[in-house]
Amino acid sequence: MSFNTFGHVFRVTTWGESHGPALGCTVDGCPPGVPLTEADIQPWLDKRRPGLNKNTTQRQEPDQVRILSGVFEGMTTGTPIQLMIENTDQRSKDYGKIAQSFRPGHADITYHQKYGIRDYRGGGRSSARETAARVAAGGVARAVLARMVPGLSILGYMTQMGVKHIDRSRFDAAEVARNDFFVPDAAVVDEWADYLHHIRTVAHASVGAVIEVVATGVPAGLGAPIYGKLDSDLASAMMSINAVKAVEIGDGMAVAALTGIENADEIVMGPDGPEFLSNHAGGILGGISTGQPVVVRFAVKPTSSILTARRSIDTAGAEVDVVTTGRHDPCVGIRAVPVGEAMMACVLLDHLLLDRAQTGGVRGTIG
Repeated sequence: MSFNTFGHVFRVTTWGESHGPALGCTVDGCPPGVPLTEADIQPWLDKRRPGLNKNTTQRQEPDQVRILSGVFEGMTTGTPIQLMIENTDQRSKDYGKIAQSFRPGHADITYHQKYGIRDYRGGGRSSARETAARVAAGGVARAVLARMVPGLSILGYMTQMGVKHIDRSRFDAAEVARNDFFVPDAAVVDEWADYLHHIRTVAHASVGAVIEVVATGVPAGLGAPIYGKLDSDLASAMMSINAVKAVEIGDGMAVAALTGIENADEIVMGPDGPEFLSNHAGGILGGISTGQPVVVRFAVKPTSSILTARRSIDTAGAEVDVVTTGRHDPCVGIRAVPVGEAMMACVLLDHLLLDRAQTGGVRGTIG
């Protein structure tokens, strides 16, 4: 299987399967001399790991990361960083009943059609378990970003779960870390918990979600026109996350309903340079960052593994009813929040290093 690497200068290759002995990633292109230990990476993995609360899968994985190479005496050396996370709570027998059949809405059938063989235990590489490696890589990227752009911050949160939406008039960034849903609206937490409980235990189904990731303090000038656009790489990164079906930058699809008067982010001259009066563009114009917050939004489909029977076929072509037992996220979007943050960090660092190589950080002057 090819195409397991993303990035241009800061390159990440993930490896491993959901029910294999371990998974992880190789991070290449990390600058030398950056302080880095497992303790710098672990908090981000702790946000994503399964079994944290009743609203996610009850698979119990500590997701303890080990640095195997690329760090000496607590500092990056500039050589490839190998990160490993052991799988400790696999229950492959849960998948025995679907070993020869395809879950509707799942990559089971396309993997079989393409490769002629698939790891049915948890979905193999198509499992959301693969994203633990991305979060580990994101921890490395955050450590480098903290050195290169100290004021840069990244925050992800859910804005929608199924038919439930946040009220943006009550937006509270501090609330994101206080609840199980990474939602910035305290008033909806109990309602969402009841809604998801009904989806899981009564409807025997799952539900999708929308996640928004915002990076503030991003320098102007990252990205390049046409084939090196910051927004195209961000869209590709987010779309590569398992179960993601749509990505928006800034106002996204909503700009189709705006006029040019409404959509234009007007510019004034401030004491420290240009200032924008709105941010419909999501902090990116012509593929290049403006210095405003970079805003990315993506939609995650409902988990395919559910207890309600769905019509499908098996490998022999016979029609079957598929019911998936075992431990699964009723809303995989919850744990997709730290994954989206990690992908934002990796892409921003990649473009920061690209810009440093091309321009040396030189910028056009205004005023």
